[in-house]
Amino acid sequence: METALAILVGILVATGVYLMLARNLLRYLFGLVLLSNAANLAILAAGRLTRATPPLVPPGMMEPPLPVANPLPQALILTAIVIGFGLLAFALALLTRSYQQFQTLDSDQIREAEPVKEKKMEEAQG
Repeated sequence: METALAILVGILVATGVYLMLARNLLRYLFGLVLLSNAANLAILAAGRLTRATPPLVPPGMMEPPLPVANPLPQALILTAIVIGFGLLAFALALLTRSYQQFQTLDSDQIREAEPVKEKKMEEAQG
């Protein structure tokens, strides 16, 4: 199962990088979401996928009986999902506003819409 998950993480990373290399900002955003999901699955695989008992300490014992599930990867993934959703919502709002302003999602065309003064200042500095 862990091998299949590792292959899935590799496919998600490759697809995410491919989408992030596109000039279209919407594809870039989808690639970013795929990369964050791949990272979440990699963290889940690092916490092992075996079934184990919850990490509860019975009365009269100092530590839980072995084997126990590691709750840290699950907590990290839940936090990453919430942060990723917030990033996605912000990026979609930014993308919507960018499309309203420039009438395109092509990053090269948006760059060409920059004011001429800034381009001349950059050429003078560089």
